[in-house]
Amino acid sequence: MRLQAPQFQALFTPGLRSVAELFEKKNYELRIAGGAVRDLLSGVTPQDVDFATTATPAEMKEMFTAAGVRLINNKGEKHGTITARLHEENFEITTLRIDVVTDGRHAEVEFTTDWHKDAERRDLTVNSMFLGLDGTLYDFFNGYEDLKNKKIRFVGKAAERIQEDYLRILRYFRFYGRIAEKPGDHDSNTLQAIKENAKGLAGISGERIWVELKKILLGNHINHLVQLMYELDIAQYIGLPLDGNLEEFARVTKNLQNLSPKPMTVLTSLFKGKDDVTNLDLRLKISKEEKNLGLFLVKHRQELTKASGSEPLRPYQDFLMDSRDTNTNSRILELLKYQGEEQLLKEMQEWTVPSFPVSGHDLRKMGVSSGKDIGTALQQLREEWKKSGYHMDKEELLSCLKKL
Repeated sequence: MRLQAPQFQALFTPGLRSVAELFEKKNYELRIAGGAVRDLLSGVTPQDVDFATTATPAEMKEMFTAAGVRLINNKGEKHGTITARLHEENFEITTLRIDVVTDGRHAEVEFTTDWHKDAERRDLTVNSMFLGLDGTLYDFFNGYEDLKNKKIRFVGKAAERIQEDYLRILRYFRFYGRIAEKPGDHDSNTLQAIKENAKGLAGISGERIWVELKKILLGNHINHLVQLMYELDIAQYIGLPLDGNLEEFARVTKNLQNLSPKPMTVLTSLFKGKDDVTNLDLRLKISKEEKNLGLFLVKHRQELTKASGSEPLRPYQDFLMDSRDTNTNSRILELLKYQGEEQLLKEMQEWTVPSFPVSGHDLRKMGVSSGKDIGTALQQLREEWKKSGYHMDKEELLSCLKKL
């Protein structure tokens, strides 16, 4: 098969043409690899394009240096990756590899010129394809067929691929949520291999797990996939509570459809209390703001709710006006998503936080001189302003002061 889609043609910038020319002159093969091929075959413009080559890192370095091309970020070199910068673009190019030794987290690699062997060490069939710069598809494990049928399968034996890097368990879930059409369409042998190897996730760093988990939480079939994580004994190894509230999770994930929640908002519905947030943080090293959002939602999801009557948004507005934390507004928006309050969410997003119209200077002009009296008066006026729904202007408030 030869791909000629517009998304593919759009990749041929002056930078890529120059790179391709250099490789061609040296007779080194260069192909697009992995996720970018999957995206292009799905009609999606890839965000990142990775390249694979038969040239070794040393050969690439020599070729680029001789051509006066700048090389950046040499950290990937020992794994076979060279990053070249041409025409204001970075090109990440990796030598074909075989995993010689794996410990479930990292691999020692050996370079090869065999495209099949490189494809064999990749995680999923849909991620194992290559695309020549002439549009020719190189597909050793029926990845394109799986992509068209929306099937997620490991390359070769699932247990072997998982044991090379246990994070692949979560990558399976992530791509299932991204590609599969319906929940529950798994191969029973794959699920068995995941269950038997779930414990291996205990040795994976929290940061790597959190990167994958966040993507899973924002994908499709999330309720099904998290239920499955519990059934397959994965939850305990990735920081999730042993007794996660799956009923609440199912209810909230339904609320959150089409509301673009943050991953933490989705996940918090599994938690019964603040200890669950703390334990997640200990395992996954989440950011301070993610932790604070989780604690905020656990604390306020039941007590901070809409008012009955004509001003349902008032409790949220009052809470925001009383808070001194700059992140309160974004947390309230996440709370409204959690509660499935789509209309109130829109209104809150459109609401401009009003400024209190009276200052100490205004009170001094009215003859209030002591600092203590000014503080008390401002507090009283702020309460009156709040009662008015933040509508009273300076004159109305100052005339109110005379009555007070």
